Amino acid sequence: MSINLPTAGGSLEPYKVGGPDNRAASGPPVSRIAYAAAHVVADPRAGNGPGEAARLDWDATLRFRRHLWSYGLRVADAMDTAQRNMGLDWPATRELIRRSTAETTAYGDPAELIACGAGTDHAPGARTLPEIVAAYSEQIETVRDAGAGVIVMASRQLARAAQGPDDYHAVYDELLSQADRPVILHWLGEMFDPALAGYWGSPDVGEATKHFLTLIHDHARAVDGVKVSLLDADHEVRLRAALPDGVRLYTGDDFNYPELIASGSDALLGVFDPIAPAAAAALQALDAGDLAGYDAILAPTVPLARKIFEAPTYHYKTGIVFLAWLAGHQDAFTMVNGAQSARSIVHLAEVFRLADAAGLLPDPDLAVRRMRSLLAVHGLER
Repeated sequence: MSINLPTAGGSLEPYKVGGPDNRAASGPPVSRIAYAAAHVVADPRAGNGPGEAARLDWDATLRFRRHLWSYGLRVADAMDTAQRNMGLDWPATRELIRRSTAETTAYGDPAELIACGAGTDHAPGARTLPEIVAAYSEQIETVRDAGAGVIVMASRQLARAAQGPDDYHAVYDELLSQADRPVILHWLGEMFDPALAGYWGSPDVGEATKHFLTLIHDHARAVDGVKVSLLDADHEVRLRAALPDGVRLYTGDDFNYPELIASGSDALLGVFDPIAPAAAAALQALDAGDLAGYDAILAPTVPLARKIFEAPTYHYKTGIVFLAWLAGHQDAFTMVNGAQSARSIVHLAEVFRLADAAGLLPDPDLAVRRMRSLLAVHGLER
């Protein structure tokens, strides 16, 4: 089967589509904890334009979480992959947390299967540290009440208000002292959100890391792990070695995840959303001590991940939703905040090629039909 796809040079070139690498669903990995940060499915019958209230297709959104659980992965929900701070407003987020956590009942313990992001995005006007603590506390309570694990997300409001590392410590000291069970702390780099530049009190990553580690050592019993998304593998390895015993490093490095997981990091990754079957199979190989098999499974996914997450990195959600549409997990390529328009057709064509090369298009006929319809919208299908 062949399809003409646009290239960066401005031409259309035939591309021969291969077959899927059909991998069966599997049980959870035992050597690593692995979360897939899940996207949300916009309701195509609603507006969902820039600045509009988020309206979700709940059936498709929850069906996709069942897909991830079926492969033995945990779900990290209401995170940046779900378009937090990029269109998913608090009313929709609150409902997402409630519905997704309730959906775990058919699979096991919610605390083992899902963790949700708690932040301050519902209080954009928060400017003082007490206001920021109060905003965090409200969202943390929402996650706890649902029964999910808590991921304390980086806060734009705190990044704006903090005058230095002491202000970060004051806020997180208060939040961690209230924790009823260990939480995951999230360090999201400015490539994912420019508003978070200088998080932890310094624009210098080395200095920021010292402040971050001081906080974690002060509250080690309240911290399950840290999710680090800086796209710097060497930094992650050094940070992992400096963590207190019992505190996990959840890699959020969507460029270098194979080697980081193999060397000891756990995972909380947006890229695990589109590559769930490959990720699950690779982790099973790692459990069996088959490093060659692990590498062989994940290696073809890396060029795809690096394309999806290329700069501007914060638009990676478009590629993830595009692949969910091609794979048949949802009926429309639409996103909240109109974010489906954030990547060019040339970019999406290359995502198509790389997903096919990695065996991640489970129904090639469907994927080609849908790709052709998108090309037609852009005047490129003849």
